[in-house]
Amino acid sequence: MPKQIVFTIVLFVHNLCTVLWVGGMMALGFTVMPSAKQVLGMGPQTKKLMDAIQKHLSRIVYVCIVLLIATGMLMAKRSPAFQGLFHFGNPYATALSVKHILTILMVVIALVRSIVLGPKEGPAAQQQEKLKNALLFVNIAFGLVVLFLSAYCTAVG
Repeated sequence: MPKQIVFTIVLFVHNLCTVLWVGGMMALGFTVMPSAKQVLGMGPQTKKLMDAIQKHLSRIVYVCIVLLIATGMLMAKRSPAFQGLFHFGNPYATALSVKHILTILMVVIALVRSIVLGPKEGPAAQQQEKLKNALLFVNIAFGLVVLFLSAYCTAVG
């Protein structure tokens, strides 16, 4: 199989996983959550719905994280400007390192949101839900910066 076809497939999978993860967060934060609260109110049904959606999205995100790591390693080695993980010797390496740092933070936040702050009951549940929502928007912001850095790496690498 020609190298261009293999690289095209790797890049496609990488981009698809990015779209699923970042796009899923944006859809959740900007449309699903506000719509559910508007239609269902702030009651237990809304929480049940959001927990079910979060559970399904988490599974997709976990698969995407694994695929992003695998395809990212293959893509980075292809660039002559790649100097290794967390090197800052040129603009490409710097952007890629910042992208990797943000992605690691995004993974940690995703795990905290789904495992530590997962579906909870009781008096602390409302505070945890607020924190969970705030972390969603932090991850959306990080995701947008990662997308920008990806575009920059493509342009300079």
